[in-house]
Amino acid sequence: MQNPLIKTKSLKITKVFLSLISFLLIITQVSCAQKNNTGKIIVSSKGKIESLDPAQASKLLAIQLISSLGDTLYRINSDGNLEPRLAKDLPTFSEDRLTISIPLRENVLFHDGTEFNSYAMAFSLKRFLEIGTLSYVISDRIESIETPERFKLILKLKRPSSSINGVLTSINITPISPKAYLSFKNKFLNDKFIGTGPYKLESFTPERQALIPFEDYWGNKVQNKGINFINYSTSVSLFSAIKSGQVDVLLSNSIEDGHRRALNQLSQKGLLNEGEGPAMQIGYVALRSHKPPLNNKVLRQALSYSINRDLIVRKVSYGLRDPLRSVVPRALKTENNEPWPKYEPSIAKELYKRAGYCNNKKLILPITFRSNVPADKLLALTWQEQVKKDLSECLILELNGVESTTIYKQLGEGSFEAVILGWTGDYPDPEAYLSPLFDCKKINNETCKKGEAVFGGTFWANQKLQNVLKRSELESGITRNNTLNEAEKLASEGTAILPVWLVKPRIWTQPEFNTPEFDGSGRVLLDRLSIKSKNE
Repeated sequence: MQNPLIKTKSLKITKVFLSLISFLLIITQVSCAQKNNTGKIIVSSKGKIESLDPAQASKLLAIQLISSLGDTLYRINSDGNLEPRLAKDLPTFSEDRLTISIPLRENVLFHDGTEFNSYAMAFSLKRFLEIGTLSYVISDRIESIETPERFKLILKLKRPSSSINGVLTSINITPISPKAYLSFKNKFLNDKFIGTGPYKLESFTPERQALIPFEDYWGNKVQNKGINFINYSTSVSLFSAIKSGQVDVLLSNSIEDGHRRALNQLSQKGLLNEGEGPAMQIGYVALRSHKPPLNNKVLRQALSYSINRDLIVRKVSYGLRDPLRSVVPRALKTENNEPWPKYEPSIAKELYKRAGYCNNKKLILPITFRSNVPADKLLALTWQEQVKKDLSECLILELNGVESTTIYKQLGEGSFEAVILGWTGDYPDPEAYLSPLFDCKKINNETCKKGEAVFGGTFWANQKLQNVLKRSELESGITRNNTLNEAEKLASEGTAILPVWLVKPRIWTQPEFNTPEFDGSGRVLLDRLSIKSKNE
């Protein structure tokens, strides 16, 4: 038996050791996050940036960073209008709308001193077509890319495309220096970025990125001395950092809704500034429609009546998200039509019974959620409790958390019967939501064999829907809006996707900063962040 005095002494030593370790951890954390003497603005967010290659980037944080390091041909401004950036003027179309002429801005330099011109833009477009992970954005539209003049770009289209203007604002076709990327024509360059933007990249790791103003920038100079991005691993550390003043700016990507609500309340008290962008991110449930049991359309319809979006939004986000019965954000619609049905448990029960369930037989449905996205888990838990209360004789939801990277890798393999996902269009147009979720190149009896519906994990397709989407590309104005509404109605009838909520991007800054601004695509204009003048 151990001597009590020795045991007591050991405990004291252990406590002193643990206290010392805790102190060192606190000092380390503070020193990592504390403001430096460079005068740069410290911007914080959650997660890592694995790649800064515009041909590969798809996560919101990487896209946000690239939008500060590079320029696109056009940008959607805060009023929703197309605004020339590297283009000198708006695009002009031939009479048959198959040829687009784009005049380019002169006297623009890449960060390495290389001139931006039509050849550089063509290099970037062709590279994206060759290796881009989201190359479908332009591959089924562009037939050829021509450079008849040094500052004139010609795009030959395979077919008329009314959404092409939006495509030309996509971050994924941000031009990069042909000189810097010459050895990377057919492979990604993840840890560098040589573009034309207001900032240039000073240093990069997945956890930290430093940006400094580009002195030879063609446009308005940045209103600060640079940006230090610090990427935290948890929502708690993010919340503590902005609340304690260790960081200047917090982006809302993946922060827990409880913290989001607390920050919203602090901003209402004047302790923080809050900026709010257009709601472009949707949250939805993808249903695997080509295998039992959800190859039964009646069951999918039953599920569409089984989800109480108002309750979920209230419980999970404290009202900071909006319930959504559409896959197209309201900001991109001319009318507020929502074709997916409202929560109706009585109708849901009738449909479950018609499919052979309820009482003695219950549908046991695994719901997979992204374990690294806190709101997904809360959504799943709230839905599960709601089903237990209202539909327990017909439906049982079993929850399964999987890291998002694994989910995205396995979606196209049909690994998940029902999975909670999110989507933000590559450009602000209804087509950027409908096509990525429902496009299919090869259909067999409403099962998609090849296309985006496979990659999205639903495997559902409808030939009439494909025809309607193609028709919309030939139209404009009210006619196009009506056609897109028809497409969405057909998608809702297939019930392979259940939209749940709509998310607005938010940003919080310390009170001495000006109110943050967003562009029309929901990206923060970091170059406009600055400390208020004394007169403000």
